[in-house]
Parts: sequence; structure tokens; C-alpha cells
Amino acid sequence: MIFNKSLQSKDPNELKPALKLALKEGYRLIDTAFLYQNEEIIGETLQEVFKEGKLSRQDIFIETKLPYFCHKPEDAEEMIAKQLKHLQTDYIDLFLIHWGMPAKKKEGEDDAEKDSDGKLVPALIPFMDTWKVLEKYYKKGVFKSIGLSNFTNEDIQKIYDESEIKPHNYQGECHILLPEHERAAFLEKLKIIFTAYAPIGSPGRYDEETGDTGNSTPKGDVLGHPVPQELAKKYNKTPAQILLRHLIQRGLAVIPKSVTPEHIKDNINIFDFELAPEDVEKLDDIKERQRLFLFQSASTHPWFPFPDAMEQIKSGTDK
Repeated sequence: MIFNKSLQSKDPNELKPALKLALKEGYRLIDTAFLYQNEEIIGETLQEVFKEGKLSRQDIFIETKLPYFCHKPEDAEEMIAKQLKHLQTDYIDLFLIHWGMPAKKKEGEDDAEKDSDGKLVPALIPFMDTWKVLEKYYKKGVFKSIGLSNFTNEDIQKIYDESEIKPHNYQGECHILLPEHERAAFLEKLKIIFTAYAPIGSPGRYDEETGDTGNSTPKGDVLGHPVPQELAKKYNKTPAQILLRHLIQRGLAVIPKSVTPEHIKDNINIFDFELAPEDVEKLDDIKERQRLFLFQSASTHPWFPFPDAMEQIKSGTDK
């Protein structure tokens, strides 16, 4: 099972006990990224856990991601060295290119250039230039597997066709309001594992436009949707457990996010029941559509990976 902690979770007083509890409850995959600003805390926490002697590095699956402003090969290599140091490890179990929209890197800073409107300044670095860096580290054994996140199917296919080492994993937003059935079938055909982020809607998620981190209920309330609410009563489970079980039965990996002890415990307890076919169908038949993570600051990028979200961005239905 997977422990994921997202953008706003960089407080060691919050993250350290949550991660230790997750490991105690049986979670073994930790999903992070340079952009989450918590790799150092995770590295420190894992060293503390390893010193206790109950777990070793070989027991933990760490996945992290290359930021969009480090697609130039030399920038990618410099960033990889930094991430290995932050995580206090000499290898990464899964390393992903975080976004399919490379941006210009600020001189001397680990950040992206933005224009006067707050939009990313594109750097149209061919994806294969960056992918070859991942292949290099895979061959050296530094990366045990490699993949992509937030790319179009067309770009995934192009990388697949041109690469020596094929992508092992794709991580993308997926839940009942963005079921991604077409993408799932596409990835299955290529034998690429699909990992769903925001599987329960990422309640309390960061709002890029307002900077809010959970003081309001955004539109696209996945957890509060009446169908998982109804099924939770039927199965005597939480709505989150219903949503996670649904994706597991679809054959996807899931990365739920929580620092709440009760939720951490609940989210891993989804293997003692199975949704009936008619209930899977109820969840599959939900017609509402809402992408939750739009990355508006990249919406003018020529390689913006969410063309389906442009109407949402224009109409302001992203919050």
C-alpha cells in the first residue's frame, strides 16, 4: 500500500509522525517529488525508522519525480543528485518525469521562470533528451524503474516508440469524476502500470489560484458524491474505502493522501471486501466530469497536457 503526501505537507511536525504511523500500519510505498518540498523530511524520517531496526531500505519503495524546470539533461542530472541526497538513499525505486511541459529554469535557482502574467516560460526541450537521462540512471541501477506523470497519450506513445527502456509506470489524476477509462486501456495495451493520484479527490488540496490549502470545499467533491456515500452505508465502509476499492478492482494502483491517523488506518483496510459488479457499474456510470489539478500557470504552454481542461479553466470551475 502507498503513502502519499502532497504539496502543502512540508511541516516535519505533521509529516514525520504520519509517515511513521503509515509504515507501522503496513504502507511500504512512499510517493514524493522535488516540488512537494518534503524529500529531506522523508529522508530524515526513514533514517530514524531504519535505526530502530524493524525496517530497512530494502523494505521501502520510494518514488519521486523530476520537476518541469529540469528537463535539460545537465539540469536533470544535477537535480537527481540533489534528490538522492535529500532522500538519503543511493537508489530510487521509481523515478518519474513529473510534467509533460518543460519550463525555463531560473538562473541559479530551483524554480521556473514565469512571465508577467504568472505563466510558465516554456523551454521546448525534446522529451527524449530528458528520457535518455532516466535510461542512463536505470542502466546504472540508480533507478529501479522509470516512468511519466501528467503527459498526453500521444507523448507517452512517442516516448514509448523511441525509447530503449520503455516506461514502467504512468501516474495521473483518476477518480470517479475523471475515470480515465480510455487512458487506462491505452496504458494496459503498452503494459505500463497506471497509478491514480487524487483517488479520493484530494480533500484539502492546494488551490493554485487562491493559495488555499483546505479551508473551503472545492468543487468536484469526490468523497461527498452520493454514490460512494450510498455504497459506504451498504458495505459498512467509509466513502474513501469505497473509492479506493473501486480503482483497485479496475486494476489501478492508488496513492491516497492523508496525515490523519484514522484515515491512514482506514485507507489501507480495503482488502477485506469486494464491490459487487452492479456497484462497480454504479460508480462507472457517474456522468459528472471534473479535473481537480489543472496547473493553470502552464495553461498557455504549447505542450500543456490537459487540453480537456481548458474549458474548465476558462469557466472558472476548477475550485
